[in-house]
Amino acid sequence: MLSAPGSLQRCFQAILLLALTVFLLAIFLNVDIRLLMSFLGDKAEGPPITNVMFLKTHKTASSTVLNILFRFAETNNLSVALPVGSQFHLGYPWLFLARYVEGVEPSGPKQHFNIMCNHLRFNLPEVQKVMPKDTFYFSILRNPVFQLESSFVYYKDHTPAFRGVTSLEAFLASPWTYYNWSLGLSNIYARNNMWFDLGFDNNAPAEEGYVRASLAAVEQRFQLVLIAEHFDESMVLLRRLLRWRLDDVVSFSLNSRSRRTVTSLTPEGQERAQRWCALDWRLYQHFNRTFWAKVHAELGLQRLRAEVELLRVRRRELEALCLQDGGPKNQLQITDRLLRPYQSGKADILGYNLRLGLDNQTLQMCRRMVMPELQYMAHLYTLQFPEKPPKKIPFLEE
Repeated sequence: MLSAPGSLQRCFQAILLLALTVFLLAIFLNVDIRLLMSFLGDKAEGPPITNVMFLKTHKTASSTVLNILFRFAETNNLSVALPVGSQFHLGYPWLFLARYVEGVEPSGPKQHFNIMCNHLRFNLPEVQKVMPKDTFYFSILRNPVFQLESSFVYYKDHTPAFRGVTSLEAFLASPWTYYNWSLGLSNIYARNNMWFDLGFDNNAPAEEGYVRASLAAVEQRFQLVLIAEHFDESMVLLRRLLRWRLDDVVSFSLNSRSRRTVTSLTPEGQERAQRWCALDWRLYQHFNRTFWAKVHAELGLQRLRAEVELLRVRRRELEALCLQDGGPKNQLQITDRLLRPYQSGKADILGYNLRLGLDNQTLQMCRRMVMPELQYMAHLYTLQFPEKPPKKIPFLEE
């Protein structure tokens, strides 16, 4: 009993120190103190959502999102709908069928999965055979001008329309000289690729009635469409809707290119890209609007800015903790072969080196954050199907 006043005094001092810390953090982040206190005390209403379908579009920062989902699945011991056998895509570029998923029997699915996020061409009835009824559907889009530029560099050796032309500017100046629509699936990366990924015809005329009906179908099925140019804002909104923790959505950029392999189109080239990919352009414009409408409805701009800053602070902390030299490296600089990303076309895809001397728990966490998608998929496949032959990654065996 004699120590009670001392205990109360220490308790008061601790509370005062906490309040001072919060106040200083608010000043550092330039955040309204009432907003920060509200955020720190915020509790998610209900348990986290664990049944998630992510439509992984091409060249849209989707590899980084996939890593987030893979990490969440592994951390929480969830099942992932992975490509069957030696495959790395879920049937892409053909429309998705349930039988493309490992563990689905010929007579039909025997189990539902928690997470689906590998490349596929969206086909809702078949996806619903694999995923539970309460699944949260989301995807990501990117400005088609930049998405097409990235596709041109990454898929130049794989796409007939790109092979015989020296630059994207030259292609856009006369696209029908190089693009043969009759080649069908061979040229999907050269025009309206995001529209194609959603299951639509990428060569369809951009007629108003067709476009509006297609946009309405996407909006009806997908609870959220993220915007790559606003990636951190997208992660904040996704986290809120899924009721996940901050660390669940913190990430390092994966499958990104070095700046020397990024080309800026002229203003005229950008206008031509918008016209050439008119369906993707309408798609992007529409869901850019709906994204910001959801931000205002769910968060408001002031709270969004506060949470984005907290996300970035946490990313910087993890960069300092995990990464050697604090940033991405080209493939020749990456010392661990298993952490080298796949290289494609004329792109110089970057990866990471981990700091030396990390304890086992920290090393495991950091390694998950930098693991390229092919390696991570093979890792999860072995965990889920230990009785089956592991997936082989050809470029790592050369």
